[in-house]
Amino acid sequence: MKRAEILQEAERLISGDRADDYGDAKRNFLDIAALWSSYLDEDITVVDVANMMMLMKIARTKKSPGKADSWVDICGYSALIGEIKTDG
Repeated sequence: MKRAEILQEAERLISGDRADDYGDAKRNFLDIAALWSSYLDEDITVVDVANMMMLMKIARTKKSPGKADSWVDICGYSALIGEIKTDG
C-alpha cells in the first residue's frame, strides 16, 4: 500500500465501520482505561490506552511486517488519541 492509501484506510475505518461498531472513541478509550485500571490496580489514562494498543500492533509487525492491517490500525489509534487530546 502507498502511504496515502494507508492513511485513507485508517480514516475510513475510524470514521465509518469502527465508529459505527464501537461508538465514540473517547468514551471507548475511557471505558478501556477504567477496566485496565481496575484490573491492574494502576491509574491508566486514555493516552496509555492508545499507546498500548499501538504497541500491540507494533508487536504484531515484528511477526508480519507486510500485513497492512497493523500499520493502518497504528495510524487510526494515533489519529483518535490526537483528536481526543487536542480537542479536535
